[in-house]
Amino acid sequence: MEILIRIKIINMEKILNNSTGCYIMQIFPSFRRKINLTTGIHTVFRGSPTLIKLVFFQRRNWGNWGCVTACRQICLLLLILLTLAMVQSCATTKKTIMRQDSLIDKIINTKTDRTIDFSSLIKDISLHDIIYLSEKHDNPEHHNIQQKIISSLIESNIQPTIGFEFFSMDDTPDLLNFIDSGEADHPENIEKIIEANLRRKLGWDRQSDKMWRYYFDLLTIAKDEKLQVAGIDLSTTLKKRVTHKGIDNISSIEKDMIFSTHLSDKVYKDYMFSIFKAVHCGMGNENMQSRLYDTWRARNDKMALSITQLVKHGNGPVIIIIGGGHTEYGLGVISRVKEINQNITQVNIALQEISVKPSNLSEYIQPLELKGFKKRPPADFLWFTQRVSYKDPCKEFKKSLQKMKNKHKK
Repeated sequence: MEILIRIKIINMEKILNNSTGCYIMQIFPSFRRKINLTTGIHTVFRGSPTLIKLVFFQRRNWGNWGCVTACRQICLLLLILLTLAMVQSCATTKKTIMRQDSLIDKIINTKTDRTIDFSSLIKDISLHDIIYLSEKHDNPEHHNIQQKIISSLIESNIQPTIGFEFFSMDDTPDLLNFIDSGEADHPENIEKIIEANLRRKLGWDRQSDKMWRYYFDLLTIAKDEKLQVAGIDLSTTLKKRVTHKGIDNISSIEKDMIFSTHLSDKVYKDYMFSIFKAVHCGMGNENMQSRLYDTWRARNDKMALSITQLVKHGNGPVIIIIGGGHTEYGLGVISRVKEINQNITQVNIALQEISVKPSNLSEYIQPLELKGFKKRPPADFLWFTQRVSYKDPCKEFKKSLQKMKNKHKK
């Protein structure tokens, strides 16, 4: 990461209320801290800065130049010390060692267990009504692959519709307004305003810039190519209501807003409870798991209904940008789409991170065995990528939990 440090003398009379001093701007992911090194006063303000600045602010018509010179010298000294500290910090920072694996970048057809090339993949998936590009949300390579597949389909004169798990069906008019904005040319500053307005309306102004960019880049492709887009999930508020109260305890009006395929049985429920427990590092009670399961079913049912509606109104295949958990082993959304309309053809491309420790291909494509369910591999195709992280999330979670316990004991 490149970090810039600089000294600057500027007139800040109105902003700093006629004050003179030496300031350091500390940069953090979510906020900036401004510290006046001559008074010790600091201010925290939000933003997305890209620089670290060591700044000397000089009041207009300041008379005591001895003080000004001293402040300049303090700034210079602090600049040297800060630079040395940063060099030392960079030299001692531990880098995550990424494991190399021969499976990375390979595309596996799980019906044959054979590697296929990209053009063969595109030829196969383009014949289906629904194409799931099942991601790990925070893996940038997964989003690069999604862009590559969509662009390749467009180059093949296929105009897909794109549905997004991360947006609700209620967000669709705002998404389509953004697509329509591509009908006219706008200067860069207007494009930024259009993006900021969309982000705010979708409730993504509280999400990280990095995560937002993953999905906005896909929306931009859709805008440039005049593709139809839609959200497919429940609204954020309704999801939270179901998770907090359970589906039996929400209001009758809210229940009418939730579509149900009535697909559920004890075997599948127990399987999902085991997943929830594993995700929460072995913790959680049955009451909480029950509410999570209610939300899981409600979301998958809603997304399945939305997807079938997109197929009905679209002219080409429907591409679904979705987390892998909702499509794995043909369960979740995929089984519910089939329940709604058995004539719809579906294909699932799982963007698969390699495992922390080396694994054979047979371990990745091992079918899930659930009583009463057809044995299926995780997806129709596996596209292997590098991992985002090799850290044990449960280890970090338990460490934080122990710190909280120790704090309460004091």
